[in-house]
Amino acid sequence: MKSANLGYPRIGRNREWKKALEAYWSGKLEEKELHEELKNIRLQNLKLQQEKGIEAIPVGDFTYYDHVLDTAVMFGLIPQRFGYEGGTPDLSVYYAMARGSREAAACEMTKWFNTNYHYIVPELEENLEPKLTRNRPLEAYREAKGELGIEGRPVIVGPYTFLKLSKGYAADQLDSWIDKLLPLYGQILQELAAEGAEWVQIDEPILATSLAEEEIQRVTRIYDKLAQEAPGIKLFLQTYFEAVDHYQAVTALPVHGIGLDFVHDKGRNLQAVREFGFPAGKLLGAGLIDGRAIWRADLDSKLETLQTLVEAVPADRIVIQPSCSLLHVPISAENERTLEPVLRGALAFADEKLEEVALLAKAGRLGYEAVRAEAETADHARRALQQSPSRNSRQVQQRMAALDTQPTSRPDSYEVRSKLQRKRWNLPLLPTTTIGSFPQTPEIRSARQKWRKGEWTGERYEAFIKEQIGIWIELQAELGLDVLVHGEFERNDMVEFFGEKLNGFAFTANGWVQSYGSRCVKPPVIYGDVEWTGPMTVAETVYAQSLTDKPVKGMLTGPVTILNWSFVRDDKSREEVAYQIALALREEVEALEAAGIGMIQVDEPALREGLPLKREQWPAYLEWAVRAFRLSTSTVQNETLIHTHMCYSEFHDIIDSINALDADVISIETSRSHGELIESFEKNTYDKEIGLGVYDIHSPRVPSAAEMGLMIDRALRVLDPAQFWINPDCGLKTRKYEETVASLRNMVEATKQAREKYAIKA
Repeated sequence: MKSANLGYPRIGRNREWKKALEAYWSGKLEEKELHEELKNIRLQNLKLQQEKGIEAIPVGDFTYYDHVLDTAVMFGLIPQRFGYEGGTPDLSVYYAMARGSREAAACEMTKWFNTNYHYIVPELEENLEPKLTRNRPLEAYREAKGELGIEGRPVIVGPYTFLKLSKGYAADQLDSWIDKLLPLYGQILQELAAEGAEWVQIDEPILATSLAEEEIQRVTRIYDKLAQEAPGIKLFLQTYFEAVDHYQAVTALPVHGIGLDFVHDKGRNLQAVREFGFPAGKLLGAGLIDGRAIWRADLDSKLETLQTLVEAVPADRIVIQPSCSLLHVPISAENERTLEPVLRGALAFADEKLEEVALLAKAGRLGYEAVRAEAETADHARRALQQSPSRNSRQVQQRMAALDTQPTSRPDSYEVRSKLQRKRWNLPLLPTTTIGSFPQTPEIRSARQKWRKGEWTGERYEAFIKEQIGIWIELQAELGLDVLVHGEFERNDMVEFFGEKLNGFAFTANGWVQSYGSRCVKPPVIYGDVEWTGPMTVAETVYAQSLTDKPVKGMLTGPVTILNWSFVRDDKSREEVAYQIALALREEVEALEAAGIGMIQVDEPALREGLPLKREQWPAYLEWAVRAFRLSTSTVQNETLIHTHMCYSEFHDIIDSINALDADVISIETSRSHGELIESFEKNTYDKEIGLGVYDIHSPRVPSAAEMGLMIDRALRVLDPAQFWINPDCGLKTRKYEETVASLRNMVEATKQAREKYAIKA
């Protein structure tokens, strides 16, 4: 019984990867230096996995931005607007696709399955002919072997997953694209085999989604062809994030090993192995260690699962591994000394998970006695946290017991509310606003650090924040925006900020994970019962409102987003934790309203990413997600305008649930996806107010007023102007001052032109 890993965090132990990329983008690092910096990180990652006792070490999982983008560029699938003329694409083309350029808008970005990682969506333009521009897996294999003597296992995004995550082709063109790509995959495998590689890991997480029978037939055709193209290499087909529906068909594919998730499969993969067995001669990759959570494994339970597997599969054909790549967890819990010992003892990040993988493999070879001490230590740590006061709040338990008595509907229908709201606010048609945050400049980040370190007093920091609020309230008014925001300068992160002020949350010192590109986040840890302890946002919002006669929105992060963007305790259902958060946020909503704030935005950008991968499980999730949002927003008066915001997702198939949120105004990303979401409103009736983001804030380029005007024109072909708000597609925290002001000025100008064009009087 051996050990394997599926992927390791790219960002470096101190986010060296992020710093190198951003230095290169800003012109402070030459390309040669960038390559050297990233190579050092890459090799360190490989050495660490080797030292942790991992026998099958992945290579090629490292990236300069995103692994799906890597695959598209490797195959020359570069949209014409980026000016690619053949050959090996250079970094300017690669990063233009990811971030945009002066000449071209960036490619769309969306969630990687149901995680908080974002990938760049490949665009398969009709006239593009794929070709192998470079063999990245081969380069990674050569480097690991040549530099470290590691016989790595190259990792490739599988052809069916790649195509299903791509856009730009019609359904009846899928088979044609399969035929175009298969020879290139075959070439990659042949060259690896010629180099001496024994195994290649092909990631097909799409197999854990709901697939029709004809799709499984396509998958079979793909792997029949790959087996013919490269008979000299062993294919390890890796699935993750859920159970495989078509278990018998998948395990019958002509591959030499299959990886299954035995953590997030709800017991279905294990049941299938017991019921149908496992093919003789193939390796089973047993994903027993949770690759997405941060808690120590219940080793006794894992060993029971392993024993069940051994009854169906010979031990020498089982490979112990995480349930998925460790990309989704922080690197090491070793230095988290600021946490309470009871909590710290229950944590396992990427490095600790590698140790757990090696430990289970050792138990599989030598028996339980060989790991008894470690298993008992893990059990003691888990029990200590479970018995701690933080997980046993009487007040929270009482509120949850009375949950069914809590209101989940506004006093009156939207039709009644909207008339009262229009009378109160008297906004122009096509009102302009922003999503909430403004640039977090180095000066702002430095001030926050000085305050946290005790170098600044609380009074000095508060005065600084008020100064920033004043600057941006004045600037918003000068630009001509209709509904203002205070800018969120006091907030380090839209989830962490609230977690710091609620009971039940903890925060790591270095628990960073990659969200998209160089953007890293430090998710809060929900380890106990969640409680509101006092106002969190009232002071700054009320101060901003005192500076202007225009309405200022209160800004909150919604319960489902806080849940989905945190590491969540594993002793309660996610639904129950969401309700705890919702009840706490409701008290903040009521506090804002009591302080005179009559527009309150409760953001839910992560609502869709929490969707289960199996469509049959969607209704149950959406029902409790909508209920959680409404628990937090339903006690306000009719005249209070509730906003929400969502981004980076395909919303076409959850429009009914979005409507069921009963928010008065919803803003949704549409510019990054080039306006495709507007098609949803051509096919579905939506009777509330809506802002479809008219420009992409994740690119440094400044779109013109004319470009934004085209987006407005398209929206107003299907939406009543009385419904439509105009805003960027997300918060402006990551943008620079100059970009932000220029873009907002163009947005206001586009709005003025639209009002004139459609004879709309302000």
